[in-house]
Amino acid sequence: MRLVWQLLAVIAVAFVGGQGIAAVDGKPWLTLVVGLATAALSVFVYRWVVGRTERRPVTEMAWEGAGPAFGRGTLIGVALLAAVMTNLFASGYYDVDGIGSASGAVGFIGFMAAAAVTEEVMYRGVLFRIVEEWTGTGIALVLTGVLFGASHLLNPHASVLGAAAIAVEAGGMLTAAYIATRNLWVPMGLHFGWNFAAAGIFSTEVSGNGTSEGLLDSTTSGPKLITGGEFGPEGSVYSVLFGVLVTLAFLWLARRRGHLVPRRRADRADAALTLSR
Repeated sequence: MRLVWQLLAVIAVAFVGGQGIAAVDGKPWLTLVVGLATAALSVFVYRWVVGRTERRPVTEMAWEGAGPAFGRGTLIGVALLAAVMTNLFASGYYDVDGIGSASGAVGFIGFMAAAAVTEEVMYRGVLFRIVEEWTGTGIALVLTGVLFGASHLLNPHASVLGAAAIAVEAGGMLTAAYIATRNLWVPMGLHFGWNFAAAGIFSTEVSGNGTSEGLLDSTTSGPKLITGGEFGPEGSVYSVLFGVLVTLAFLWLARRRGHLVPRRRADRADAALTLSR
């Protein structure tokens, strides 16, 4: 039942926050406020519902070190997306025509903060963490990664190829970031940095949601396999490549730290109990 209660709680916040952001669409400063409020509420609700249903300290969302961890994740996310766009620019598929909208970028801070935090508490905080206790790290990573990618098929310009790319580069990478650190602040920052850079800085499509108006006035054109097409650079082969490399790096770190939960039932239970303390 804890899975049900936790999912209901975080989904409710995501729904209310989404409605609030939709209501202030086109008003960047209000979007900033509503988005940040949604992100903050998601954190507090997650801590509350997990604490109540599992009767333990919510160490994966501990306040100590939260700021630096979120900041590290954000820097990694921005750097990764910048690497993708640099390759597209060098290939002649991404052009910058000038300066775009600073106010638009401000709005994307709130919008992407809300999206990153609500999705991370849902997919990594609740789904992956609990499924991992039942199946072990490997199976849980694959299952929740596929589910995360499939959820993006609901977006306006979604494609199977784009959803598959999300499952590999984001579902795998964000989950691996959680496994390596055993806290949610790093994957939340990574998710936010990636999305904000795509929309708020480089003004590209994000997961098929349409062209964004961020800091740069830009255009993207070229082969769908390289650019991601209407799905955006997340569907690019460059994103998949960089995402896989970072995923492997996080998993290597997780193994060194002893954070991988085995499949054997007895060992799995002991490892999950140790990690939750």
